[in-house]
Amino acid sequence: MLLEQYREKILPQLMREFDYGNVMEAPRVAKVVVNIGIGEGKDNDKALDAARGDVRTITGQQPVTVRARKSVAAFKLREGQPVGLRTTLRGRRMYYFLEKLINVALPRIRDFRGVSAEAFDGRGNYSLGLREQIIFPEVDYDKIDKLRGLEVTVVTTARTDEEGRSLLTQLGMPFRK
Repeated sequence: MLLEQYREKILPQLMREFDYGNVMEAPRVAKVVVNIGIGEGKDNDKALDAARGDVRTITGQQPVTVRARKSVAAFKLREGQPVGLRTTLRGRRMYYFLEKLINVALPRIRDFRGVSAEAFDGRGNYSLGLREQIIFPEVDYDKIDKLRGLEVTVVTTARTDEEGRSLLTQLGMPFRK
């Protein structure tokens, strides 16, 4: 499992690479946030329910409905209307999801050459946008109503992008060369 691999192999390697004096200084994955935006969710409850089912199937956890903070007349959006779904994974579920994402889902993308190494935020956190939810093997292609994209954010305790990139590379994230 990915957690055991982190503790046994990756952690000592990070300690040597960045010359940390304490194990707690080494970067680790704090949480993984899976987010899906649903523009038609304000008008269509079935789209919201279908997306909720997809996120629940992919992550194994019930998502929270994200509501609009402000009214925007140009988008015909009122404050409080549902605009997306979000779930935060921690602990064993987080490592299971990361392992599934890296080893199963990403290689299923058509013409996959690796994920962008530029998507770090300056503090070691990594965001990855996926165009369709069917790359996850749990999602049944015949039962989905619409292809939806989702965003996966890997939040780490790294202080710099270099530390975060090293951590994710050693975890197996396939960065583009």
